[in-house]
Amino acid sequence: MQTKRSMESPRNKDATKTTKQSGDAAEDQALAHLVGSGLKLLARNYRTPGRGGGEIDLVMREPGGTVVFIEVRKRATRSHGGAAASISYFKQRRIIFAARHYLMRLAQLPPCRFDVVSVEAGKIEWLRAAFDAQ
Repeated sequence: MQTKRSMESPRNKDATKTTKQSGDAAEDQALAHLVGSGLKLLARNYRTPGRGGGEIDLVMREPGGTVVFIEVRKRATRSHGGAAASISYFKQRRIIFAARHYLMRLAQLPPCRFDVVSVEAGKIEWLRAAFDAQ
């Protein structure tokens, strides 16, 4: 008996990825791009404890010391506004909540910024200061 995996053709390999696998691959691409741009990884998939908290895909530091909280979004196409437009007000609030939790662990508060990296149709776009912690 053949399993689903053995019947898959190489052409449909991307179509069979789970959303999690696809998201993890996009995070890997974004991380490589950001490290190549001089940022240093501090944390990946940082989560606040308990229910109702938030998560940050990548926490990185620029050479000048700014801590950058990065949301990575992947979309196959730019329809419906694309990846960056999919970050709702409520998602931003959860990221900000998690960033505050992360910063509470530090002895001194560094300059911070919230960026978005979108991976769409194989292209990476880095949006610096995509939103504020208002």
